[in-house]
Amino acid sequence: MIIKAQWKGGMAYSSTGDSSGHEVTMDASSAVGGSDSGPRPMEMVLHGVAGCMGIDLNVIMRHSMDKVESIDIEIDGERAEEDPKRFTNVDIIVKIKGDVAEKVAQRAVDLSAKKYCSAINSLNATVTTRLELNGELK
Repeated sequence: MIIKAQWKGGMAYSSTGDSSGHEVTMDASSAVGGSDSGPRPMEMVLHGVAGCMGIDLNVIMRHSMDKVESIDIEIDGERAEEDPKRFTNVDIIVKIKGDVAEKVAQRAVDLSAKKYCSAINSLNATVTTRLELNGELK
């Protein structure tokens, strides 16, 4: 997988991945001299975790997806105070609504976090996952 990034002026960079061809523009906040023209790079890391886990859930629960009404993933990333300001703790809450067995939903969350989600497993952070099924935290 190859990503090519090009400076767009100020603190903004546009990058394109060879596997998808999609382009994303990232920027710094105005507080540090950016122009807020796109997401922050570290925010994109958490976007990647959410997308990776979401796709895993769909694949792992493929036989139950017709019973799923919604899946929402909330991620709270805590960063180190000193450089490099990597994520030190990442808390993920997977909210699933529908007529899905708790065992099936929990298995999907656990398999994604511990085995299949490359984005989660690329983090140098403590990652915790929690399942909320039909409004009830498990």
